[in-house]
Amino acid sequence: MFVLGTGHLSLLALIAWEDITGWVDRGMWAAVPLAFTEEGAVQMVESLQNKVTFWAGPGSFAVPLILLGCLTWHLAGRGVAVPAGIGWGLATWCALGGVLLVPSPFFAGIVSGALIILAARKDDRS
Repeated sequence: MFVLGTGHLSLLALIAWEDITGWVDRGMWAAVPLAFTEEGAVQMVESLQNKVTFWAGPGSFAVPLILLGCLTWHLAGRGVAVPAGIGWGLATWCALGGVLLVPSPFFAGIVSGALIILAARKDDRS
């Protein structure tokens, strides 16, 4: 989960570095407006690219995936299993995302979900 999330954000930083640095140049407050304005076709394309960069980066599930990976790692270090429902939800989300967005690394997330499910079952047996 940690690797998928950080890989996603790192790849986006490499691909859309100009858009990300544009947020800093324009000021962080409302750098990604929600509404289109009547600025012309060229500026609308730039605005759309700006929104795509946001929703593919900090607005995506990459950050929560990193946090969930860190939480799972922390709990595993303490001998506490994450509930199997989290694993099932993660595996289902990744399978659905992989089917809808082919080719993508979504399917790799199924492994994380399956490992959480197996760890929860092992914890239930002991």
